[in-house]
Amino acid sequence: MQISNIDRANILVQALPYIQKYAGKTIVVKYGGNAMINKELKDAVMRDIVLMQLVGINVVLVHGGGPEISEMLRRIGKEPKFIAGMRYTDEETVEIVQQVLAGKVNKALVQLLESHGGRAIGLCGLDGGMLKAQKLQAEQDLGYVGEIAAVDTQIISDATANGYVPVIATVAGGDQGEVYNVNADIAAAQIAAALGAEKLILMTDVRGLLREKEDENTLISVVNVSEVPALQRQKIISGGMIPKIDCCVEAVRRGVSRAHILDGRIPHSILIELFSDEGIGTMLC
Repeated sequence: MQISNIDRANILVQALPYIQKYAGKTIVVKYGGNAMINKELKDAVMRDIVLMQLVGINVVLVHGGGPEISEMLRRIGKEPKFIAGMRYTDEETVEIVQQVLAGKVNKALVQLLESHGGRAIGLCGLDGGMLKAQKLQAEQDLGYVGEIAAVDTQIISDATANGYVPVIATVAGGDQGEVYNVNADIAAAQIAAALGAEKLILMTDVRGLLREKEDENTLISVVNVSEVPALQRQKIISGGMIPKIDCCVEAVRRGVSRAHILDGRIPHSILIELFSDEGIGTMLC
């Protein structure tokens, strides 16, 4: 269906208040899931980010890369190992994580943003001492999996101040020179809090928080952080949604105005959320 020029103008006019609202503000986007694998969706996300940059938003892109890490491990004859949904990361695996995340995946995203007219710079948690981590204490040993102990935002702020989108791979440094694999959702939440970001956006492969897991029509659009314990007791927040909601709650409690869980399978979901009255996904406030 063709859109008339008047319709195009109306769309831009409706977006204007939101563009004015977010100009000069910082928005942290955690990018992963299907939107990172599907070429058309990846292209849509990169265009969204370039548009956000061009209207004056300071975008910080934090990414994972689980499928690419698993593929590289299999190439060298090493079967990926997971414990309670988390990647077991021995000394050889953490080297692969660093190579794939901070190298292949990170630089491919930078190149893609640049190809759409954006300005981007690839970073990882080791650069400028951005992410300091310690070994994650879990029931079972996960190897070189870390939890973030400190965030230094100087290099991120320098990048955005100079007109670049920082593209951040989530490997972090330890006190003794170790390198740790860090969960990208958690890293994005910690970075957003440290930056005092206006919004944290977690892109996932689900519609958002659903009251009935199998029914996408039961989407809960807005959740106040005070409602989260009750939703957990009712098992509405369960499984893989627990850590994502926890990340959002942590970010909001530490000063991020809004946190969003968006369906990365929907093209331009970020723009729909930011620049329309309806929004999309689940917002925590």
